[in-house]
Amino acid sequence: MSDTTTLHPNQTALITGAAHRIGATTARTLHAHGIDLLLHYRHSTEAAEKLANELNAMRADSVRLLQADLHETGKLPVLIEQAVSAWGRLDILVNNASSFYPTPVGEATTHEWDDLMGSNLKAPFFLSQAAAPHLLQHRGVIINIVDIHAEQPLKGHPIYSMAKAGLVMMTRSLARELGPEIRVNGVAPGAILWPEQGLEESDKSDIIDRTALKRQGQPTDIARAVLFLIREADYMTGQIMTVDGGRSLGY
Repeated sequence: MSDTTTLHPNQTALITGAAHRIGATTARTLHAHGIDLLLHYRHSTEAAEKLANELNAMRADSVRLLQADLHETGKLPVLIEQAVSAWGRLDILVNNASSFYPTPVGEATTHEWDDLMGSNLKAPFFLSQAAAPHLLQHRGVIINIVDIHAEQPLKGHPIYSMAKAGLVMMTRSLARELGPEIRVNGVAPGAILWPEQGLEESDKSDIIDRTALKRQGQPTDIARAVLFLIREADYMTGQIMTVDGGRSLGY
C-alpha cells in the first residue's frame, strides 16, 4: 500500500469500542498513517487512557478520549458533536463497538435482543446519521466492522448473526443514501480473535481447518483493510470486504 498521508492532511477519525482488540489495533494503524483519533470507550477507562498516552507520546495532541454508553441513543448526537469539536472536523467514522455472546433459541431474552441489536446495529445507524452532516463537508468515510456470520449464521448466536446481517444492509443502504459525498463500506472479519470465553481448543482448530489458508488471521489484517477503504478505495462504496483466510468459500 502506498503511503498517501501527505495527501490527506489533518484527517480525524472516531473509532467506537477502541480500547481493546480490533478497535485498538485499528487505532494504532490509522494513527501511524497520520490520522488524529477520537477513541470511544464505555467501561474500559484504564485501557483507553493507556492507548491514548501511548499514541500521544508518538505525536502530541493527536488522540483524545470520548466515554459513552452507545445504548443511550439520544446522546449519540452529543458524542458526535464532542468528536467534531476536538479539532473542528470529522472525516472518518469506524463503527467497531460490538457485543457478542450466545442466545440459543428458547433461551433468548428481550434484554439480550436489545443489547445485541443496540450495539451492533442501532448505535452504528444513529451515529452515522449524526455524523453525516460533518462527514459531508470533507467527503468523509464510514467503515462498519461486520462479521462473516452476517452471511453464514453462527450456531447458537441467532440474534448476533441477525444484527450483523442488518449492519451489512445498513452499509449498502447508507452508501446509496449518503453518496456521492460520503463513502460507506464494511469489513467482515473471520477467524481473527477468539471470543473471550466459551470456545474450546478443538473448536478453534476446526475453525482454522475450514479456512483456505489454514491459519488464524491477526487484528492487523482488519486494520489494514480499514485503512485501505479509507485511503485507497475512492471508487468503492456499499461493499463488504471479507477478511477471513478463505473460510467463507465453504462451510
